[in-house]
Amino acid sequence: MKYTKLGDSDLNISRICMGCMGFGDPGRGQHSWTIDEEHSREIIKRGLELGVNFYDTAIAYQRGTSEQYVGRALRDFAKRDEFVIATKFLPRTQDEINSGVTGQQHIENMLNISLKNLGMDYVDLYIYHMWDWQTPIYDILDGLNRVVKAGKTRYIGISNCFAWQLAKANALAEKEGFAKFISIQGHYNLLFREEEREMVPLCQEDNIALTPYSALASGRLSRRPGEQDTKRAREDSYAKFKYDATREQDGVIIERVAEIADRRGVSMTEVSLAWLLTKVTAPVVGATKLRHIEGAAKATDLELSDQEIAYLEEPYIPHPLAGVMAQNKTANAKEKHVWSTGNTSKRGNTGGNKMEKEQAKARRSPMTAADFAKRDDTAVYWLGNGGAMLNVRGTVILIDPLLKGFDMPIYTEAPILPEEIPHADAILITHCDNDHFSRDTLSE
Repeated sequence: MKYTKLGDSDLNISRICMGCMGFGDPGRGQHSWTIDEEHSREIIKRGLELGVNFYDTAIAYQRGTSEQYVGRALRDFAKRDEFVIATKFLPRTQDEINSGVTGQQHIENMLNISLKNLGMDYVDLYIYHMWDWQTPIYDILDGLNRVVKAGKTRYIGISNCFAWQLAKANALAEKEGFAKFISIQGHYNLLFREEEREMVPLCQEDNIALTPYSALASGRLSRRPGEQDTKRAREDSYAKFKYDATREQDGVIIERVAEIADRRGVSMTEVSLAWLLTKVTAPVVGATKLRHIEGAAKATDLELSDQEIAYLEEPYIPHPLAGVMAQNKTANAKEKHVWSTGNTSKRGNTGGNKMEKEQAKARRSPMTAADFAKRDDTAVYWLGNGGAMLNVRGTVILIDPLLKGFDMPIYTEAPILPEEIPHADAILITHCDNDHFSRDTLSE
């Protein structure tokens, strides 16, 4: 494994970063193809054996279970100074904004939850997952600077932004004496090279580390046409949204990757990543099988010729924005997030189930406590003061005051434990049914 510095930091990172979006409970988030903790641990352990010391996760990945899996594995298999861990936070929810939660408070709250999920006192890199159009960038930078000063993160990074946003943010940070973004995690691979227009030159000028995600285009750059029948290929609708529209033009590049791989006697993964390694600091490479991380590690030893690089790049034509960058716009800033940070539910964030529809309806039409107590379903209703009332088949639970705007769906499958309610000053529980809440839970 080869190593390098992460931008202007003193973090010594492997040239391959293990992306951990594929780790987590498949029943608790956006993706149904993620792998369980046992198999996640095997891949993380193998990564460490191969010299990979850089791991990237997020509070949004499978409702925090990715952070939990990664944290436990790294603590079991390595010493704290032997790895670099990065995690990410989402923009404020509309509930938080309505409840008066500031950008600074949101960042502190999210990082505290991530640290609890990871079982760590600090992270090495805390990443702004996507631009928050409803929160002033000053508040974001101030909040991040505060957690740096508090020792909860060593450095800060950003993801899914335009070059002008990164330049504006770092200029303001320099003016105010705040910590600056040292890395950018954008969408960049052989099939999607729009970052080369403005972002790459900016980062080269200011020594900002490029750590792109989707390095293998959700597996498309690692498999030959006709070899796409994997669980993720079948079920990852988000990857289809990013790549299917340009399938025909991308196919020419994929064929050239396969051609060079055959000629060199290596895998397509190695060729695709070897190309990307000539452009960036450390690509974020997902792995749901041992061979995925093994192939990624081998890529650091493969050097492509100038002719091979030109051959791979020649067929590329401009692409429209895809994925987060296509969705996260000012016009839809108030829409519900695709991702969720809650980690107490055993259900996925499908965006269309009965629970979420009930929650959305309740937010639009506030109810009195008396009316609420009559309901015979399960739902969380957010009150104006940031508290929450939970009705479980006639059961009424009042949690007040709960951390304002904290987006924590609660279901009957997940008993409420005190440590899962951050910063609660008081909990009043009435009419509890033993079939939903155990005596041990009530006693605790």
